[in-house]
Amino acid sequence: MNAQPLRIGIAGLNGRVGRLLAEEVPAGGAVLAGGTTRDGTPVAGLDCPVHAHIADLARECDVVIDFTHASTVAAHATALAETGTAWVLGTTGLSPAQQQAVDAAARQVGVVQAANFSPGVTLVTRLARQMGAALPGSDYDAEILEMHHRQKVDAPSGTALAMGRAVADGRGIRLEDHIESGRDGHTGPRADGAIGFAALRGGQIVGEHSVIFTSGHEQIVLTHRSFDRRVYATGAVRAAKWLRGRPAGLYDMEDVLDLNAGS
Repeated sequence: MNAQPLRIGIAGLNGRVGRLLAEEVPAGGAVLAGGTTRDGTPVAGLDCPVHAHIADLARECDVVIDFTHASTVAAHATALAETGTAWVLGTTGLSPAQQQAVDAAARQVGVVQAANFSPGVTLVTRLARQMGAALPGSDYDAEILEMHHRQKVDAPSGTALAMGRAVADGRGIRLEDHIESGRDGHTGPRADGAIGFAALRGGQIVGEHSVIFTSGHEQIVLTHRSFDRRVYATGAVRAAKWLRGRPAGLYDMEDVLDLNAGS
């Protein structure tokens, strides 16, 4: 049994989720060991070490929680692997090369990677995979609808893509071969087996995602709504605590929630 409290560092300490993590880490019984900002500038109201470089933070931590930007992922992967620091990664929009860097780090340290750390989203995504397997694309059209705040710069969201990928996995196909996104103008009829995406933006919506299966006879809709970004912070801290003592490997929130036991 570990007698010492878990030391958690936060990459992007001054970000929206980073500030919530700074509250949730001690609330979860762990120690806030520090964080990073772009130039190492201290964050007002937080009394913890702040670093400009991820390696300096990693040497002071057992695990780093990272909700930064895809452009930082490769460097973070290298630094955390070299220091032997576990990694909770919530950054989305990774290129194939950036994902390869994550995979390489996971051969050295424990990594929990997820597009969304909400337990509810995790369960909806799992159900989407099961429904994709049970409801074939020849009979059921699959659509993913998402809405976020007006400042969000990417579409579809990482969570929406994860849900669509779950449907594709259930059907034994590659999402990249069946995705329909951003329909506009005279598009012609919907392709058989397509997985469609629609993105809405407005106000300060934290996040809404619906997975919709429609046949000629029925419709099934799975919907999740986030009211507060804190749910992502509490889920990430839960993942960090779960990682303690785990062997190197790439994990996800289904592992953290013990949904894969016996599978």
